[in-house]
Amino acid sequence: MASDDIAQLADALSKTHVGDGELSYKGLGLKLDDAESVEDLVREMEQYPGLRALRLEGNTVGVDAARAIAKALESKDLLQRCYWSDMFTGRLRSEIPTALRSLGGALMSAGARLTELDLSDNAFGPDGVKGIEQLLKSPSCHTLQELRLNNCGMGIGGGKILAEALIDGHRQSSAHGAPLKLRVFVAGRNRLENEGASALAKAFQLMGSLEEVHMPQNGINHAGVMALASAMRHNPELRVLNFNDNTFTKRGTLAMAQALRHLRNVQVINFGDCLVRSEGAIALAAVLSEGLPILKELNLSFGEITEAAALVVAQAVADKPDMEKVDLNGNSLGEEGCEALREAMENMDKGGMLASFSDDEGEPDDEDEEDDDDDDDDASDCSADDEEDSDNVKENGRTRKDDSPAKPQSPVEIMSFLSCPSAERLLQLGEMRTSLQQQVDASDPYKAAEVLLKIASLYSEEPETKSAVLETIDAVLRKLLSGSTFQSYCFLSSLLVMMGLLKGEGKVKKVSLVPGQLLCLEHAIQQDYFSQRHASLLHTFMSKNSGALESCSSASERLSSALEKKCHDQH
Repeated sequence: MASDDIAQLADALSKTHVGDGELSYKGLGLKLDDAESVEDLVREMEQYPGLRALRLEGNTVGVDAARAIAKALESKDLLQRCYWSDMFTGRLRSEIPTALRSLGGALMSAGARLTELDLSDNAFGPDGVKGIEQLLKSPSCHTLQELRLNNCGMGIGGGKILAEALIDGHRQSSAHGAPLKLRVFVAGRNRLENEGASALAKAFQLMGSLEEVHMPQNGINHAGVMALASAMRHNPELRVLNFNDNTFTKRGTLAMAQALRHLRNVQVINFGDCLVRSEGAIALAAVLSEGLPILKELNLSFGEITEAAALVVAQAVADKPDMEKVDLNGNSLGEEGCEALREAMENMDKGGMLASFSDDEGEPDDEDEEDDDDDDDDASDCSADDEEDSDNVKENGRTRKDDSPAKPQSPVEIMSFLSCPSAERLLQLGEMRTSLQQQVDASDPYKAAEVLLKIASLYSEEPETKSAVLETIDAVLRKLLSGSTFQSYCFLSSLLVMMGLLKGEGKVKKVSLVPGQLLCLEHAIQQDYFSQRHASLLHTFMSKNSGALESCSSASERLSSALEKKCHDQH
């Protein structure tokens, strides 16, 4: 080793932080190529009694240097925390797994019991994950609480290897009576995609101990998001969820919303840049209204959310006593929408929690189509099933027969009416009209909205027909709106899409509205089953999209008036 290099190393080591059981070489920029280059560092490690934390981040360690450091680690059985991020800058990718195996092998030989392992910002790819695979499976990591692998380029393959290692570690540790209970998992910017995320979801669900999950920028779309959502609901102590910059779309957002209904300790939700869109925002608003009691931060930025949906979210967060920040920047509010949202929050004395609107995308163009989610035209995933392990599995928007209770066979007359509805056929049904309730289910909100609008289209002022239509509408809506806020909001958002008041995903056909449908809603709003919360949702969208109902202007005015009255009733 050249004398200049020795002098540089000596100077760097003089800045080493020592104390509290921690030996730190953080950020010294050392180029450690071989055993000679780490002689002083190794000596310090060997002479340090009770070493509990070792910081090597911000240096670059070669294979031979790693072997020398590993030799010193073999006697450090008290070591708990390894901060080894950004440790292989300039090294060949093929070198890194070998170096990691040396270091991991030393920890296993020492009998160390780690609680924290940080290998972030090491571009080691799937091969690097193989380099820590045995360590993660070993007793040295059965006590692991925090695992940080941010920006490591793991890819799908690395994600699968990591998942299997965690599952194996959990199995082995459980066999010894002390199962692995990982609390913090960080793996952003790793190109995990759906397959890697789904593999990790299995490990997360098995452990059930997570408190923080950070997986931004991983190229995950709705399929992977749905797998992660299913796993999240099995981790009741979750406090932080960060899936920023993945692609949720409606299906992924609804799945996450369903998961959040089971979680009471969440404080931070970061779904920014996730293409949540308006229907997803409404579903999340429903969950906010009935749960998440200690939420502090909500990030729904850059999600193509429109003004009306953003206002629904604002109303939902108003009653959160611990809420500190709501980020709706970068959405499609428009200048007037941004101002309306600010005013709404200020009126609720919550103006200070709104993030800046500096990057708002402006109002969306009417021509824009939001049908790029998938081939599933009307998938909903608004399952009413709240049992722990009985989520309905959807295929092509329908629940599989083997996953749901069999419905009673519908009479031929009912099916005939629905295929070609008419006032005459409705009256002929007589007492069988009550069977129409069986044709609607909160878990399939689009079908429910379709049935409702078919019945409502038959409205007329002829007394017998009017009575039959309104009686049936009451029965159907009472069923649909009597469940959870989440279910009722899913149905109402589907209804808004079909009425042309909300732009939806997929190829959902908008209905050509007739006045009778709006008059039926006017009647329904005045009934006890139609809550102020439901009325507020409809009123918000009607007031921001009144042009969609121009063909029924008189009925639209009556409906708006009824909504406004309901929203301002004090009860």
